[in-house]
Amino acid sequence: MKRLTQMSLLVFLLIFGSTFGQQEKGIKGQNNWLHNWTDFKPNQQDYDSPTQILTGNITKDTKLSKRDIYLLVGNVFVTNNATLTIEPGTVILGDYASKASLTISKGATLIADGLETDPIVFTSNRSVKRAGDWGGVIILGDAPSNKFGNGSVATFYADLSSTAYTNTNYGGINSESNSGVIRYVRIEYAGKRIKNDDYFNGLLLAGVGNKTTIENIMISYSAGNSFEIWGGEINLYKLVSFRSNSNDYKFNYGAQCKLDNSLAVRSPYVSSSNGARCMQIMSYDRREEVDFSKKGTSVKANNLTFLNNSENLKADIEKGLVKEAVYVGENALLDMNKSVISGFNPAVLLQNKISVNQENLEKIKFENMYFNNCNGNIFVENNANNEDLENWYGNSAFFNVYAKSFNSETFIDLNNERRPDFRLRINKIIATNDLDPDLRID
Repeated sequence: MKRLTQMSLLVFLLIFGSTFGQQEKGIKGQNNWLHNWTDFKPNQQDYDSPTQILTGNITKDTKLSKRDIYLLVGNVFVTNNATLTIEPGTVILGDYASKASLTISKGATLIADGLETDPIVFTSNRSVKRAGDWGGVIILGDAPSNKFGNGSVATFYADLSSTAYTNTNYGGINSESNSGVIRYVRIEYAGKRIKNDDYFNGLLLAGVGNKTTIENIMISYSAGNSFEIWGGEINLYKLVSFRSNSNDYKFNYGAQCKLDNSLAVRSPYVSSSNGARCMQIMSYDRREEVDFSKKGTSVKANNLTFLNNSENLKADIEKGLVKEAVYVGENALLDMNKSVISGFNPAVLLQNKISVNQENLEKIKFENMYFNNCNGNIFVENNANNEDLENWYGNSAFFNVYAKSFNSETFIDLNNERRPDFRLRINKIIATNDLDPDLRID
């Protein structure tokens, strides 16, 4: 009996350990941490008319109360080292007509510390809401970037007075600067078009330091990038990007970031004309604008889930509606671990300026990954021959898994419109070592 009991315990530990290990891939948690504070149907929310207006500059400490609904009009700047505090449950409506935006200037602070049961909401003031209805939220800090001198976000604002330009600067030498707390916050229908193909972002963090708290933020239906990070050093935790027209997570200008336990859900029918990715990692847009003696962009990404929710993946790829999930530019570093990429074309694309050699591939790491139902895995841009890359990342030492499963088989409760669960459905996963799986159609 004793031997039987020991054997039963051993079997249990093996099963438990295996299940726990698998569940560590992608977003994780004993419970579904999306419950209560997220909203995957924001167009069904009906808020009361605004009772207060926010406009111009906020130059002294100010508190927004839950009992009021605020209308954000024009470009609102928090300046003069002031702190803007927003109570849990507060609703701020971005004005469509004036391309409203909220900017926390360098030295100022935002305390938007919502609750799981009472999140803070930024959304559109239109009755029928659309992506790009208003600007978005911008936070400017004094942490370093790799640009020459200090950077500026002045191009985001129309008709900006010369005296206001100082409020648009970011960057410095303080990696530990603190721009405040943004937690349990939703930003909906942001990303207003500025000109041509330029847009506001849902949330832009420029030169933000590592004492700033950025966690439990959901950005839905952004016409620009959901999360964009320029320089700075920041830890990002439990972020959600849902149906963005542009990139879900974009890192640039020497950003030093950790992105953990976060989600991006894309739709092939919601995207800009140029296409978009879940994650784009660049060190610059133009080489002449950056100082190569400074650090290039470096992102350490753990437990991410990137999902393209196609009803017919093969047909959507043939129509050109599906792109790669991850794009990495030259002189940028990526260390991606324990993450899920499901339903893309292909999973990863490296800029064509990156030479395929050991030195470069050691700077772009994919380990303990779960690549599911992608039309190819890792390629260099404009090069269909990825044999060297497949041999490198397919090495058993990296513990990458390749699968061809329906999304409905892969995730716990994908189709629950109100309370979806994007954690892996452990018992239904069908793994394979086939590096070039046939596409499955959900």
